[in-house]
Amino acid sequence: MNKTEVILELKEASLQFSTKVVLKNINLQILNGESFVLVGPSGHGKTALLKVLAGLQNVTSGKALVLGKDWQSLRGAERLGVLKHLGMLFQKNALFDSLSCIENIGFPLRETTDKSEIEIQKIAEHFLTEVGLGHVKNLFPDEISGGMQKRLGIARALALSPRVIFYDDPTAGLDPITSRKIIQMIATLKKELNSTVVTVTNDMNRAFQLADRIGFVVDQQLVITGSPEETKNHSDPRVQQFIRGLAEGPLTALG
Repeated sequence: MNKTEVILELKEASLQFSTKVVLKNINLQILNGESFVLVGPSGHGKTALLKVLAGLQNVTSGKALVLGKDWQSLRGAERLGVLKHLGMLFQKNALFDSLSCIENIGFPLRETTDKSEIEIQKIAEHFLTEVGLGHVKNLFPDEISGGMQKRLGIARALALSPRVIFYDDPTAGLDPITSRKIIQMIATLKKELNSTVVTVTNDMNRAFQLADRIGFVVDQQLVITGSPEETKNHSDPRVQQFIRGLAEGPLTALG
């Protein structure tokens, strides 16, 4: 694995819906094998930035490069070819209620690969075991806990062995102990699979637990604050207010 390879890149990337500016002039390079975490106040553009990086949203201006290719210029089979290297866990997990746990994992394998049913079953069972859900494989999503649903979503995102995995607030709504376990599992599986991970979270403890580098999204812009230690000591007062959870400060004025 080439750890100096830039796997995701934004160059002066902006996103605008009608007159609403969502992101402005973002420059970012994410390296192969890196764990990059996006934090920042709600409504300032974190999830929009994640969607741009994941190829789910085209930028209005500038460039978005995925695996070295200009996302805007990709069409049809070429775009699908890049998408196969990307996996995503959505905030609400996006599980199929009418499919069992093991069927949820098998679904994308059936839809996007030519693997046999035996292979699909083997892969699905492997990833269920990896996330500690082998014992509930025949249950349906509404029959398992919120933490288990999150783990199931992670297993499904990993089943296609993507090079890059995007996590949109993977610990939302979970208790602190379950949250810590989920992030530890994401970190462990990242290491095992040699994947690149990009995560959005509002929980600074989990951000510090997972990140190689942190990016702070504020007022539609990106401030790359560095490692967890560098972030804790960052000179930007907006960063300090956010990571300390202070009621008063420059972010309060932004609304």
